[in-house]
Amino acid sequence: MRGFYTILLLICSNAFMTFAWYGHLKFKEMEWSKNLGLTAAILISWGIALFEYALQVPANRIGYREHGGPFTLVELKVIQEVITLTVFVLFSTVFFKNETLRLNHLIGFVFLILAVFFIFKK
Repeated sequence: MRGFYTILLLICSNAFMTFAWYGHLKFKEMEWSKNLGLTAAILISWGIALFEYALQVPANRIGYREHGGPFTLVELKVIQEVITLTVFVLFSTVFFKNETLRLNHLIGFVFLILAVFFIFKK
């Protein structure tokens, strides 16, 4: 169960972080934020990223083997990277309509899946 909760928290935390990192790029299209400067975008992103940390830290503690979880540190990092890229692809294709998923992206994801396979191989 700890593995499941770890992955669920990582997915949620990455959703917040992806929005914090890239969501401000759409501010010009929103009436309330079209005139915001860089400082305001940074502060808003930090506020959003706070939620990411509130989920990421518990995810790593719950999932880490030395805290009773099922994953090594390397496994946690690889899981997090795969989740980050998956969330980013979903975010960029849904939120940014001009981004498309191409064959080279899919090939890269296949290599990421292979990386997960080899990291977890005993």
